[in-house]
Amino acid sequence: MSRDIQALISQMTLEEKAGMCSGLDFWRLKGVERLGIPSIMVTDGPHGLRKQQGSSDHLGLFDSVPATCFPSAAGMASSWDRELIGSVGVALGEECQAEEVAVLLGPGANIKRSPLCGRNFEYFSEDPYLSSEMAASHINGVQSQGVGTSLKHFAVNNQEHRRMSVDAVVDERTLREIYLASFEGAVRKAQPWTVMSSYNKVNGTYASENEFLLTRILKEEWGHEGIVVTDWGANNERVDGLAAGNELEMPGNGGFGDRKIVEAVRGGKLSEEALDRAVARLLELIFKTVDGKRVNAVYDKDAHHALARKVAGESMVLLKNENSLLPLSRGGKLAVIGAFAEKPRFQGGGSSHINPTKLDNPLEEIRKLAGDSAAVAYAQGYSLDSDDADAALIQEAKNVASAADVAIVFAGLPDRYESEGYDRTHLRMPANQEQLIEAVAGAQGNTVVVLMNGSPIVMPWLGQVKSVLEAYLGGQAVGGAVADLLFGETNPSGKLAETFPEKLSDNPSFLFFPGEEDRVEYREGIFVGYRYYDSKQVKPLFPFGHGLSYTTFDYSDLQLGSDRLSDADTLEVRATVRNAGSRAGKEVVQLYVRDAESTVIRPAKELKGFAKVELQPGESKTVTFVLDKRSFAYYNEKLGDWHVETGDFEILIGRSSADIVLSGTVRVESTVALPLEVHRNSLLGDLMNDPRTAPMVSGLLQQFQAGMGVGSGESEAPDGMGDMMAAMMKYMPLRNLVAFSQGAFSDEMLDGLIAQLNQGR
Repeated sequence: MSRDIQALISQMTLEEKAGMCSGLDFWRLKGVERLGIPSIMVTDGPHGLRKQQGSSDHLGLFDSVPATCFPSAAGMASSWDRELIGSVGVALGEECQAEEVAVLLGPGANIKRSPLCGRNFEYFSEDPYLSSEMAASHINGVQSQGVGTSLKHFAVNNQEHRRMSVDAVVDERTLREIYLASFEGAVRKAQPWTVMSSYNKVNGTYASENEFLLTRILKEEWGHEGIVVTDWGANNERVDGLAAGNELEMPGNGGFGDRKIVEAVRGGKLSEEALDRAVARLLELIFKTVDGKRVNAVYDKDAHHALARKVAGESMVLLKNENSLLPLSRGGKLAVIGAFAEKPRFQGGGSSHINPTKLDNPLEEIRKLAGDSAAVAYAQGYSLDSDDADAALIQEAKNVASAADVAIVFAGLPDRYESEGYDRTHLRMPANQEQLIEAVAGAQGNTVVVLMNGSPIVMPWLGQVKSVLEAYLGGQAVGGAVADLLFGETNPSGKLAETFPEKLSDNPSFLFFPGEEDRVEYREGIFVGYRYYDSKQVKPLFPFGHGLSYTTFDYSDLQLGSDRLSDADTLEVRATVRNAGSRAGKEVVQLYVRDAESTVIRPAKELKGFAKVELQPGESKTVTFVLDKRSFAYYNEKLGDWHVETGDFEILIGRSSADIVLSGTVRVESTVALPLEVHRNSLLGDLMNDPRTAPMVSGLLQQFQAGMGVGSGESEAPDGMGDMMAAMMKYMPLRNLVAFSQGAFSDEMLDGLIAQLNQGR
């Protein structure tokens, strides 16, 4: 339904307009009843609906309505499946419609800078391309149902430590290539109806009032059409925030912030036109949700639970499978060990905590699939409330394991180890769980470990067990999904969306996380996650993109659409994948790009494409990727734009960032020349490498060398001196032509030369 937004605004009082810019309460936006503007409701997400019942709060002190709890983002990203993530978004949208929720507060697209961040389970990846693709699919799914999303937390929100006051200090290239790129693709491809500004400062200014982020980049550069809403309690100075492009403060401020806006307009500090622009965006959002509302909407709880089981099964990652211990055969004797087998950790703590419609029990699901002839024994193994080992529980677990054919140990991180609000301080699991795994592995040679955690852990026991299944926080159907994978009902197809380091100190942010007092410096720059491990040649525990299957896949026939192109062109890349095993399976084909030679520091490789393909035994499929300028570019701060250097680029196809199986080379020609800025301290070698200045400088150097008696007849330089002179010339500034010419080349001549070079003549 079309509405005249400007006509509505013209009928509003200044106080009503200011009031629109803050919440009515914790979860509802204000309306204006006399003008037919309704109040709408937003609520927490992103992997499930957390709608509070009755008197609502943000901290979860009151129960929320039952809703489907899907796997958290850390798990869903490991599916590398855009279509699957989109189907989760559709289901979430359906549940929002049924509960009359207008906007779901998610997804989270912050980069996993450190594995210690307490909220990493809510975020997709350490890689901005993968993260933005997953976020876009999630957003498109939800919004296809007439329900809005809120892409969060914008921006550079990568720790919980002092999260409401810390200043994230990061250079613009790193900001653009890593931390903003994770949001950029999602905004451009999916247009989230809202974007949520984060608590922290970015380079000295609170994100909630950062005009560079909210207006110049988000609105003007990326073309975001929706509103910006503060994270709950993230507002610093309301008028500054509104002027910077933050339309909505949440939760409601009791009128305090609204009065500040009114006073600012009347005092000339804030223009009424700026306020009107904010109100227009808010009204567009409100009426978009009203028009999308479905009367008497319902959803199928069982169907959504089945979807949650499918998604969890495709999100889990088989990290190790020595001697093909998995999948298990039905029947026989199984030992299921660990408190998580009865009380699974299926979601993270904090504002995303869901009240599930039902919850699968892993032990029960294993018993169902093991078959009537199987003997399945259980031992608790450890207490979830303590890190201390219980000798009696461990002995019981050893007895049960030694009497079985296979032992399955459920372990991971309890709720108290990772949550919104605080960061982890180490990568270890509770000591009692580590001791249990070692004890069970000592008693049973066939030991499988199933991990339930929201972020990486170290595994000192890894060499003692045969199989490891990373289940992440698998949602309410985690028990059924784990059983499906253990018995081969589902073939593992998940791949890690983050690197698991051997030890915490290997992480590139180790020395700088979480900063000092209220300042954290991102000194590792663009070298986040695998970009660092691959470039530094540091072997991780498990690399980015790693994941095993019960079948094997062969790669062949890499084809590049061209061996030479300009940065204005696109490149089509094809590769063939064949299922060489005896089981149907899915493989994630990963495409990385490497700049073979660059004048700027760049990672060894960067993910620029991926596709998940399903193959029957013996079946082959050709996967096609299309690369554009951004696939080859880095962000040039002087240019203020993305730039491709002319040169060769390697196209790498791999099973993971550490397992490259096909490669080819393409030459890319830049269509944009960097600004020419020649001055007295410009180096001769740099000018010789620039085709615009090389001819003139080359001729000058020949004259200069001849005048110094270098390079001819009896004046030929002794052995090695020619190379030394060439090296000296390469790094010599222009001004030294005057100093070393003994008066033959004057300052006035140098100034004339510089003027000619800057004119490109």
